[in-house]
Amino acid sequence: MSAEDQPEPDAPAGSDDEGARAQLFGEWDVTDIEYTDPSTERYITVTPIAHTQGRHSDKQFKKSEISIVERLINRLMQTDENTGKKQLATSIVQDAFDIVHERTEDNPVQVLVSAVENSAPREETVRLKYGGISVPKAVDVAPQRRVDQALKFLAEGVYGDSFKTTTSAEEALAQQLIGAARDDVQTYAVNQKEEKERVAAAAR
Repeated sequence: MSAEDQPEPDAPAGSDDEGARAQLFGEWDVTDIEYTDPSTERYITVTPIAHTQGRHSDKQFKKSEISIVERLINRLMQTDENTGKKQLATSIVQDAFDIVHERTEDNPVQVLVSAVENSAPREETVRLKYGGISVPKAVDVAPQRRVDQALKFLAEGVYGDSFKTTTSAEEALAQQLIGAARDDVQTYAVNQKEEKERVAAAAR
């Protein structure tokens, strides 16, 4: 048998075909995410894993190595009603992603990344004391804190839109993600970012 007639060897385990099947929630691809803000790209990690069992908690700042989706899920749990209910928060995010895809026909993971980038403030204020006088001072925001603040604003927007209203948490989250991804100032997260930067600009 010549070399040309010999069958091709099977693809090894862990090949590209296997990697292509690793999708978030079994349906969303995480391999072709685009970033527009180079300063926060390092701190917005995208993986197909939405629950790491808290493995990041043993080291300071290791949270930036887990998926941005899981970080959003954890943020949604930080209310009195949802404390510790990770399965519920995960279900809310999963359903919201379906709504986002239905309305935009875009990958909801990409929409989330864009929403975080557009909701991350570049400046904020600190208070310095001179004698007995407290004076506001504008400072640049570290990239990791920018991502933290963006997730906080998104979660607060969801809570405000869905608590004691007829709007479901899934619907509220989808609206926040779509609005922030489009840099809509009417969205709570983008509005809060603009407000922080406005106050900082006045304190320069």
